[in-house]
Amino acid sequence: MDIPSKYSAQTVESKWYDYWMTHNYFHSTPDDREPYTIVIPPPNVTGVLHMGHMLNNTIQDVLIRRARLKGKNACWVPGTDHASIATEAKVVAKLKAQGIDKNDLSREEFLKHAWEWTEEYGGVILEQLKKLGCSCDWDRTKFTMDEDMSEAVIKVFVDLFNKGLIYRGYRMVNWDPEAQTTLSDEEVIHEERTDKLYYVKYKIEGENAYVTIATTRPETILGDTAVCINPDDERFTHLKGKKVIVPLCDRVIPIIEDDYVDIEFGTGCLKVTPAHDVNDKDIGDRHNLDVIDVLNPDGSMNSFGLHHEGKDRVIARKDVAKELEDMGLLVKTESIVHNVGTSERTKAVIEPRLSDQWFLKMEDLAKPALDAVLTNGEVKLFPKKFENTYRHWMENIRDWNISRQLRWGQQIPAYYYGDGKEDFVVAQNLTEAVELAREKTSNSELKASDLTQESDVVDTWFSAWLWPMNVFDGIRNPENEEIKYYYPTNDLVTGPDILFFWVARMIVAGYEYKDSRPFENVYLTGLVRDKQRRKMSKSLGNSPDALKLIDDYGAGGVRVGLLLSSAAGNDLMFDEALCQQGKQFANKIWNALRLVKGWEVDNSISQPNSNRIAIEWFESKFQKDLVEIEDHFSKYRLSDALMTIYKLVWDDFCGSFLEMVKPSYQKPIDAQTLEKVNTIFEEVLKIVHPFMPFLTEELWHFIKERSPEEALIVAKWPETKSIDEALISEFEFASEVISGIRNIRKQKNIASKDAIKFSVVNNENATSTFDEVIFKMGNLESFNYVEDSIEGALTFRVKSNEYFIPMEGSIDVEAEIKKLTEELNYTEGFLISVQKKLSNERFVNNAPEQVVASEKKKEADALAKIETIKGSLASLQ
Repeated sequence: MDIPSKYSAQTVESKWYDYWMTHNYFHSTPDDREPYTIVIPPPNVTGVLHMGHMLNNTIQDVLIRRARLKGKNACWVPGTDHASIATEAKVVAKLKAQGIDKNDLSREEFLKHAWEWTEEYGGVILEQLKKLGCSCDWDRTKFTMDEDMSEAVIKVFVDLFNKGLIYRGYRMVNWDPEAQTTLSDEEVIHEERTDKLYYVKYKIEGENAYVTIATTRPETILGDTAVCINPDDERFTHLKGKKVIVPLCDRVIPIIEDDYVDIEFGTGCLKVTPAHDVNDKDIGDRHNLDVIDVLNPDGSMNSFGLHHEGKDRVIARKDVAKELEDMGLLVKTESIVHNVGTSERTKAVIEPRLSDQWFLKMEDLAKPALDAVLTNGEVKLFPKKFENTYRHWMENIRDWNISRQLRWGQQIPAYYYGDGKEDFVVAQNLTEAVELAREKTSNSELKASDLTQESDVVDTWFSAWLWPMNVFDGIRNPENEEIKYYYPTNDLVTGPDILFFWVARMIVAGYEYKDSRPFENVYLTGLVRDKQRRKMSKSLGNSPDALKLIDDYGAGGVRVGLLLSSAAGNDLMFDEALCQQGKQFANKIWNALRLVKGWEVDNSISQPNSNRIAIEWFESKFQKDLVEIEDHFSKYRLSDALMTIYKLVWDDFCGSFLEMVKPSYQKPIDAQTLEKVNTIFEEVLKIVHPFMPFLTEELWHFIKERSPEEALIVAKWPETKSIDEALISEFEFASEVISGIRNIRKQKNIASKDAIKFSVVNNENATSTFDEVIFKMGNLESFNYVEDSIEGALTFRVKSNEYFIPMEGSIDVEAEIKKLTEELNYTEGFLISVQKKLSNERFVNNAPEQVVASEKKKEADALAKIETIKGSLASLQ
């Protein structure tokens, strides 16, 4: 079968992906083999392929393909996450474009639009992953809103509630006014911003005097219910027990004392607004203060905002400040740099907000998950440095706010039957809820229509934390064949930014519901950054189009480019040149097979000893590197494993081995060598396959025709065999000899086709194992061992061995003398100029020390070069 002159990645990649899919190589079912399982970190259903996905999923595919080659029953479960906030935002935007307000729709009507959007746009990313070569078991694709997946989430909610671990509480939460939902602390991104600090006067009741407070949010003044001072602040002793009048609304509020107030910050007087600050809420609870919320859920002012009602909080801030200024109550403003919480999803500034929410008690649940990583090592983090981060989060864990004020998601299974906060039951469905409500109220006449289900949905992460179990139906059917076979899974590949969000919570869920870890190893990738170390983002315009990269460099080129410099846990400084390097690597391997395919075979000739030695050497070198590759994989150093493979293929296989066994120009190769070369090529393709699956599968079938059962994707990973370390060491020595011969040929313009005589004084007692290889690679006419140096010969050394190439017939003596004479004259002139500079006392005394040192080095180098040239001239004359 003829191999084309160029590798066409696009043609090859579509062909082999279809072939793999047609023959169902990615699909797994339980059998008697050892399982190897990975569950994909489900990308948002709204997502499109970006560089982070490319890196993460390339790593997973490398692991799953290697496991498949190692004979394991490899199962990589794909899927997507419903991403409550992000998806609902997309649907709301689409409805808005159609002139429809979400609030005008019933829940059922909105969900219909959400499902339509999901079916039309959702899951695009999974199709894009196929372009990358991801060998997921697509028959197992799951979506966190699938009916069976949602049923399991509800089942877990009910179970945890019945265990007393889920409760409803009125708490201060993080509120996203754009998405109009609560967020967890982990979903709030703190950004450093410069804002104004406003100094405002509050009149002391009954006096013609004022106290001054400092605030960044004058619009919340309308919700103040106290002014607080530190009891130890001597400046304000005269204020104790007095009251002040809140500007604009003229509400009389007390001056209270609390140690929380920082004497050094601002004016030392703190306005207390319990509805709009978590610390103010704590103060308010200690002093029984009223709570006045001045904001609507969308961040606009409510009726407590008086004539500012309806204004957005940002506009109201400016207007209130202007009003205070006009009233003579604004003392001054100054700039302040502080951290502002923003929504991870919508980027809106977060509002602290008091509301009824559902919480999961985490302290006891977290203990087994903490021990699994830090005590008994049942779950291992790679790199290990993230254990400290994990420890900090898990030892300081708070109750998890699991409710979200959205429609897209699993609706919380709480059913209200009365007006009181405790007038509810939690049940798997409405039928069960009715029975529970009848029992709780002793009212057998209660009907389904008397119950109203909680409108909130659970946090997306509350469904995602069940992912490794749920994809195998391990919650609804905990003893089914698949959960018992595939769980716990083996490796999880994800980013450290969701170590707590997702990884820790999955470990918590695993021990709670399976009394077992959900996975054994967690490989934490770094972030993909640009060459300037900036995080890639659409807003910066520094994130390349992932699919265009695949079009330009081939999937294999991009995969290699990403992994060559992507150590676990360390950020990758992405450079498109890395993908070009990957593409060149693909071309190198392609051209290597083209070279082999171009050899004519002669069955009548016997194998030269040089070929036999070359084969024995490469097999040992391959085995030595295979041990190193396996060690790298065991420590999740995939970048190092790839680099070892890269050097083995580029330098040892292509650069040395194929050159050693290559037949002379227009000469045939013996059948025994060619057969062995093809076998070795197959072994090379196996170790490259996890990184460059398309290219290697194509070449695998060019080596010889194969049935589907013999495809590379299901071939057998190379076995480790004995290593001849002495042979490897002897080759390293021989390769230096060959390099020495080639360097002299280059220096003296001796054509590679011209055979030359060669002699050695073997001071090292080097073996003669590779002499025939040296003879062939150096294109030698003769190779002799001699006792003494050969006068007038070109020479070089390898360690203490001296090698000689007689000049007679090897070079044009007259031309060489002319060239050396010119070089000598130039170097002597250069030496004079340097020595003149060094003889100048002013220069030596005044120039920087390193400049003088540099000139002295130039002098020494020139003297040494002159001596060498004169020696060469003497040998020629």
